[in-house]
Amino acid sequence: MPTPLDPRHDQFLRLYAEHEQALHGYVRSMLPDRHETSEVMQEVIVTLWQKFESAEDFRRWAFGVARLKVLQHYQRRKRDRHVFGEDLMQRLADRQSELEERHATQREALEQCLEKLPLTQRELVLTAYTKGTRMDDLAAQRGETAMALYKKLHRIRQALLECVRRSLAQEEGV
Repeated sequence: MPTPLDPRHDQFLRLYAEHEQALHGYVRSMLPDRHETSEVMQEVIVTLWQKFESAEDFRRWAFGVARLKVLQHYQRRKRDRHVFGEDLMQRLADRQSELEERHATQREALEQCLEKLPLTQRELVLTAYTKGTRMDDLAAQRGETAMALYKKLHRIRQALLECVRRSLAQEEGV
């Protein structure tokens, strides 16, 4: 098992942080209750840390560990008649994996399209969608009406949407 002074510690934390959200969504897709998801995720994290060896295909390995932990959880709860069957659970897990891959591709395309925006538009979008930003305050700071700001953001979002669509279409055509 890696120790905190082990260089694998940093490597593990970086890999886990990169895939944490997707891994949580994967486990959540197979469990009907947030509390159960939290319990199983704790088991997953401990197991990943204890058995971490290398970064090679970390995502697939972590999802496999998560799937096994969910199965173990269901085995412990087998007497409860409200538990999903293994077939349904596997279909849900497969579907969640497909969705997560698609969302990751879409997020990557969006990030690339954001980079293509002129700096002023990119900064506007990033500022406008930062948590806690109030549109009327932002409009006042920019010397615009809120309606003008909303229209500007709408045009930028439309351009981003078209860019993402083109990017995904090109990727599928490759």
